[in-house]
Amino acid sequence: MVVLLQFSTFNFEAVPVWAWVLFVLFIDVAHVYSTLYRTYFDKEEFENRRELYTMVPMVAFLGSLLLHTVSSDWFWRVLAYMAVFHFVRQQYGFMMLYRRVEKSAEWTRWLDRSVIYLATIYPILYWHTHMPRQFNWFVEGDFVSLPWPEISGVAFAFYLLILFCYGLKEIWYGFKTGFWNVPKNLVLSGTALSWYVGIVWLDADMAFTVTNVVTHGLPYVALIWVYTEKAREESRVWPSFIFGKARSLSLQVVFFYGLLLGLAYVEEGFWDAFIWREHDVVFPAFQALPFLTDEVLKSAAVALLILPQLTHYILDGFIWRVREMQQSGQL
Repeated sequence: MVVLLQFSTFNFEAVPVWAWVLFVLFIDVAHVYSTLYRTYFDKEEFENRRELYTMVPMVAFLGSLLLHTVSSDWFWRVLAYMAVFHFVRQQYGFMMLYRRVEKSAEWTRWLDRSVIYLATIYPILYWHTHMPRQFNWFVEGDFVSLPWPEISGVAFAFYLLILFCYGLKEIWYGFKTGFWNVPKNLVLSGTALSWYVGIVWLDADMAFTVTNVVTHGLPYVALIWVYTEKAREESRVWPSFIFGKARSLSLQVVFFYGLLLGLAYVEEGFWDAFIWREHDVVFPAFQALPFLTDEVLKSAAVALLILPQLTHYILDGFIWRVREMQQSGQL
């Protein structure tokens, strides 16, 4: 769909307001807050890791405040690479989650890992070696420019080789066992296409935003929903009215996602008022707030507003370890 629209009347070099609201606000920012159901809203989980869930926001806030005070450019650069690492690891996690049902040799695990990592790392390497690009991850100059475009050519050849070997392995394994792991291959296909098309082929903000946000955010929210099924039955997820008072599935979904959208809207409203001033039509009630020019106040506001996103990045490294979740009966 994105490829077809690229040649239509849509301008994919910029993200229009409606697309920003739909894909960035409603999916990307909202999915960050879904981590709450897996951590702070889960009474049992929070008690088991109280120190972790208490210390991470404190350290993240102080680190952000210090780094932004020293250099806003380096703050956004560090954040961009943390975001890339988070996105790469999450797609890897999705693939390994679906792979767990397979009973195959260890070398196939190595091949699966290699192909999902290359599906994301190769486009990022291409991005670094072919600057300037038409868009940035967060702000202009957040990625380091590497003046060696030939590196990406070698990496692409290696990527194709691994992809070819992976395809042969999947065909061999499918015919041998009669089991075709469709969800795992859909994760790989969606990841490979979204990152290659948006970054390498089209070099367009709209294309990458649409494809990457959808393949990243929606599966994450779905995974959180599945995780909370057991927590709902045990009545250990707060706020309880979301799952206790809403008897129908549709109302549960409305309450579940409505809270995420509300938090996302408030956060982005403050971002727009204090820092960006880019979407006043979306956040009219926030426009009465002052646009921050004082560097101290600005650093404090940025450190506070980035806290949900940064906490989400860090905690994801702890809460989605497949083996631990299997042992505890969460999967």
